[in-house]
Amino acid sequence: EGLIEFYDSFKDMFEFFCKNTTIHGTIRLVCSDSNRMKTAFWTLLLLASFGMLYWQFALMFSQYWAYPVVLTMSMHSEPKMFPAITICNLDPYRFELVSEHLVQLDRMAEESITFLYGVNTSSSLFHMNEKNIRVKDLSSIGNLSTSSFKLSQNFSLLRMFDRNNRSGRRHSSVGFRLCNATGGNCFYKTYSSGMDAILEWYRFHYMNIMSQLPVIINISDHEEHIEDMVYSCQYDGEPCRPSDYVHFHHPVFGSCYTFNSKGTDSFWTATKPGIPYGLSLILRAEQKDHIPLLSTVAGVKVMIHNHNQTPFLEHEGFDIRPGIATTIGIQQDEVNRLSGNYGKCTTNGNDVNVKLLYNNSYTLQACLHSCFQHIMVRKCGCGYYYYPLPPGAEYCDYNKQPAWGHCFYQLYNRLRNHHLNCFDQCPKPCRESLYKVSAGTAKWPSAKSQDWIRQALRHQNGYNSTSNRLDIAKVTIFYKQLYYQSVNESPLLSENLLLSSMGSQWSLWFGSSVLSVVEMFELLIDTLVLSLLFCYQRFRSKKT
Repeated sequence: EGLIEFYDSFKDMFEFFCKNTTIHGTIRLVCSDSNRMKTAFWTLLLLASFGMLYWQFALMFSQYWAYPVVLTMSMHSEPKMFPAITICNLDPYRFELVSEHLVQLDRMAEESITFLYGVNTSSSLFHMNEKNIRVKDLSSIGNLSTSSFKLSQNFSLLRMFDRNNRSGRRHSSVGFRLCNATGGNCFYKTYSSGMDAILEWYRFHYMNIMSQLPVIINISDHEEHIEDMVYSCQYDGEPCRPSDYVHFHHPVFGSCYTFNSKGTDSFWTATKPGIPYGLSLILRAEQKDHIPLLSTVAGVKVMIHNHNQTPFLEHEGFDIRPGIATTIGIQQDEVNRLSGNYGKCTTNGNDVNVKLLYNNSYTLQACLHSCFQHIMVRKCGCGYYYYPLPPGAEYCDYNKQPAWGHCFYQLYNRLRNHHLNCFDQCPKPCRESLYKVSAGTAKWPSAKSQDWIRQALRHQNGYNSTSNRLDIAKVTIFYKQLYYQSVNESPLLSENLLLSSMGSQWSLWFGSSVLSVVEMFELLIDTLVLSLLFCYQRFRSKKT
């Protein structure tokens, strides 16, 4: 008792607390004990303050546990690396191994166009004497042109009519019929535009033909040299070097070259904005029409993207018109997202459940394509030709899997309508660079300058053409400004801000501090100890 002095009653303890605590208003409960109305008023007022305080605490914690984010924008100005640039000539190879089947497909397409529209396109559209591409080191495979593969006649193009209930007019659509393995559950893949239907029908047969080729084709020995497509290449006033680009072949967009694909060479560091300090290219835009029905576009496909990123040309990019000089100004934006409880994103893709089929860095499109290909192999028994294959899988061929088209189009519709779980499994990158593009065009070369420009190209690159300005194009890609805009996600309520808000509410309703909270805990402990002492005394008195 010399060290610890306890109260004689709960009333003494409560009076001591109210007279000495730093919580405002409690002393009114003691000073006005002779006036019961005031005592009741201050009691209700203190209880209401406690209720409002903890109601505000509940709102703050519910908002904190919702993990909201706020976007902050900042501007940065510094030298940076020029982005990767991919160009394609929109002219895919006609491989000799499947040339016979491609010729048959061209004839089928000619017959379908004649049947649908009564137009004979054999002289203007198809060129059966085009040079085929030979692939070396495939002697063990044999002659695929004389193999057991046959073009299927079960997917003929048809015109269908339906009547509009409102106007009463008949509308036509063009498409082809697809059925499952048992011949049931059929549907028509139709398009309101006959052109789109013919292109999709041609691509469907084309994928089956190209599935006969080996997965890895070495075309390095006979590929077109970059000089056959790029007549001139300069960056920041300096000529491009052979090490500045990598070559690959796309089954639809043809021969492609990516400049500055790795982004590690200091040669591609952008130090100044403006057209003279960008990438300037003079390109061959002449169409050899190896496979004309894969695309109806003439020109060059260009895509601006990040380094170590697979260019998905079917989803992004833009076309450069022949006979036109195009200037493309780019401005970089950087997006930094929060992961964990604040959002779903991935730093490098290692924590994603989908195994990427591309060897480059993680992107949302790469993950979606890989996810779809895995589901395609699992559900349909084969892989989609335009995407890489998982180990042990093979590309779809309607001679082996007659119903793969039915399976593929249904899966693709589910993916497009977000009914597959690929969008749930594939988060966005936590850090992403985006490029805003603005373009301007002009005729090039002009009527007065085209003669000497063609002569210069002829002497330097062996250029030989008599067409009127429709087989070359010029494109210049440059940074409009070196500063870039950074959009960052940050927590709306951090731990420090939450504690600060709680302290503000506590001070608002009681005008006190953290020490006041300690005083309340002390009151609770004293109440507990005093209750135990009284119980002990009563127990001893009964025992005595």
